[in-house]
Amino acid sequence: MIKLSSRIPGFYKLPQAKRIEKLAEIFDLIPSEVKDLSSQGSLTLDQADKMIENAVGIYSLPIGLGLNFLINNKEYIVPMAVEEPSVIAAASSAAKIIRDAGGFITDSDESIMIGQIQVLNCQDFELAKTKVLQRKNEIIDLANRTEPKMFSRGGGAKDLEIRILGDESEYPYCKMMIINLLIDTKDAMGANAINTMVEGVAGLVEDIAEGKVCLKILSNLADKRLARAKAVISPRLLDSDNYKGEEVIEGILQAQAFAYLDPYRATTHNKGVMNGIDPVIIVTGNDWRSIEAGAHAYAARTGKYLPLTDWRKDDQGNLVGKIELPMAIGIVGGSINLHPMAQIALKFLGVKTARELGEVICAVGLAQNFSAMKALSTDGIQKGHMALHARSVAVTAGASGEVANMIAREMVKQRDVKVDKAKELFALYSSK
Repeated sequence: MIKLSSRIPGFYKLPQAKRIEKLAEIFDLIPSEVKDLSSQGSLTLDQADKMIENAVGIYSLPIGLGLNFLINNKEYIVPMAVEEPSVIAAASSAAKIIRDAGGFITDSDESIMIGQIQVLNCQDFELAKTKVLQRKNEIIDLANRTEPKMFSRGGGAKDLEIRILGDESEYPYCKMMIINLLIDTKDAMGANAINTMVEGVAGLVEDIAEGKVCLKILSNLADKRLARAKAVISPRLLDSDNYKGEEVIEGILQAQAFAYLDPYRATTHNKGVMNGIDPVIIVTGNDWRSIEAGAHAYAARTGKYLPLTDWRKDDQGNLVGKIELPMAIGIVGGSINLHPMAQIALKFLGVKTARELGEVICAVGLAQNFSAMKALSTDGIQKGHMALHARSVAVTAGASGEVANMIAREMVKQRDVKVDKAKELFALYSSK
């Protein structure tokens, strides 16, 4: 294994075999890992059949590497599973600028998840709340006995919170007591353990509250398990032939204001953030539906849907970007242990804890958003995207190798990136 640097100039120019050879050298990959990387899908149908019901096939996604990431002064090569052109290039380009600015600074909360217990039909909800709080240690102890392995690792139920919601005069079944059991899942996402724990204490809660327990389920709004990333970028790093850095910053601040004021724009703004986050979630075997749901709920936590990132200018004129969102992910458990590529992805990342992984993912989301904001406020997002999309169109038309590159360049030049145009050019080049 050689010393890790996420700065690998010209990596995108290497043939695929050379890229894998380079990774094998960097990460000391064993032959089976090289084979998994080189194959169209490392997951076998037999493995898939153990993961889901009625398995009949495997759907593959391209895996690429986000480069140039320097996070808390540590180098990270970030695997990303995504089908959309330009996502990885944009993240890597943004990471290069932020690297030159000193890199990302990240932090995160403890891995506290929420398991919810819905209690109905209490004669006196306030009295029921008081009784539950008086006996909360008993409830917590019982919850931890249902998951002794998690408890032995220092995790498990730590506390509980109670809210009384609704009014029966407004709507039937509306009055209820909600108990949020706060559970430290350590390096696991913890969904199954959480559900086991809230189900395990349901009977005791019913007896204490003198009500009826209905739903017993985790919450995907993991707002006690937040991760954050920050970058500070000097205007000189944003200078180009066409724009001064100060102009770029002003454009980004105007774009940020648009996202803050308009939920239609904020939705697309946040989709761009998730363009970076989801591919890392997917490739590491985590639940991207959970992260998506939690992110958008967190964006709307004030009652107004807002951008997940915040861009401002500091007193020195630097651009300061921040991101914060729930990060309910793991490095053990579930499909993470079953999927060979998830294990290889974690090996690439070199993360030691779920919190560290969450912080890396946050940094990728901030990088992706920065790249989109920079493009939108200058040349427009299509300039870079279409150049990469054009090659996909050329391949769809049947081209490959350098011919596909030539067709892509010509389509971009003619501003006509369509399959029919690619087929026309392919026929022309093939006849030469």
